[in-house]
Amino acid sequence: MLQWLNQAPSLWNTTLFAISAVLLLVVLLGFVTYAIYFERKVIGWMQLRYGPNRVGPLGLLQTVADVAKLLIKEDTRPKHADKALFALAPILAYAPAFGVLAVMPFTDKIQFADLGIGLLYYVALSGITVLGVITAGWASNNKYSLIGGLRSAAQMISYEVPLVMSVVGVVLMTGSLNLREIVLAQQDVWNIVPQFLGFVVFMIAAQAELNRTPFDLPEAESELVAGYHVEYSGFRFAMFMLAEYVYMFGMGTLITILFLGGWLPIHPSLSFIPGIVWFILKLLLYVFFQFWVRATMPRLRADQLMSFAWKGLLPLALFNILLTAAVISYQNGMF
Repeated sequence: MLQWLNQAPSLWNTTLFAISAVLLLVVLLGFVTYAIYFERKVIGWMQLRYGPNRVGPLGLLQTVADVAKLLIKEDTRPKHADKALFALAPILAYAPAFGVLAVMPFTDKIQFADLGIGLLYYVALSGITVLGVITAGWASNNKYSLIGGLRSAAQMISYEVPLVMSVVGVVLMTGSLNLREIVLAQQDVWNIVPQFLGFVVFMIAAQAELNRTPFDLPEAESELVAGYHVEYSGFRFAMFMLAEYVYMFGMGTLITILFLGGWLPIHPSLSFIPGIVWFILKLLLYVFFQFWVRATMPRLRADQLMSFAWKGLLPLALFNILLTAAVISYQNGMF
């Protein structure tokens, strides 16, 4: 009995952690459901169309109906596909998208794990999604899927380089990889001001990492043959789509933390507004930006996409690091 009492606090903490994780998953599913709805609505308004307006009041249940259709749709599988890898690929694509949220400080009190290397954890874990993309393309035993998978992997790996290098300036200024400390270091001014060049590089590279317009070659949904998931249907296809929108949530959260002050208010006089409200507003602003870009910009060609990463964004990211290091050295009296 005494031994059970000694273990009770740890059991309670474990149970509470599990419940919190389930609640976060429910919030994410709600976000994905209505992010898709608002994306269709926003693009419809921008392009003078109605958007969803049939299922439910104002079309609010359209995405719910789409999800229900995917769940009951037949799960087809190519006869000569690698069954194990074909089933594993959607999991490899989605699991990292959910796992990166463990280190995100939504407020000074809401966070699952306060890692000293939280930023490095995000970068390392999100890179696993590339394996899911390549696995899906290869395991489908389809030449179009394989080409799409290789094209997607090349894009994601290429843009991950300037993406990571664009945040080095933030790390130099803060002196830490801890996401909570990065937010607290923006008490006086948000990082978007001194690190504006890094912010621009990060936003563009993030767009490519998320496979969003104008860098949506991995999906190419308007073409006759789509990308790596051309052989997927039903629930497995839904997992790839879910991973994209969960990553949008994660990337918006990361941008909010690194450049927009996290839960900090835009002015100290507005500190009476809860931090979670500020965080959500900044996150939704980024999500709206995603919809805006999709409604207005055309898709790039593959050669333009790769050249832009290596000849455009990478030199800018390197210049931002050099400039940040020079400014810090000058402020420390080293010049």
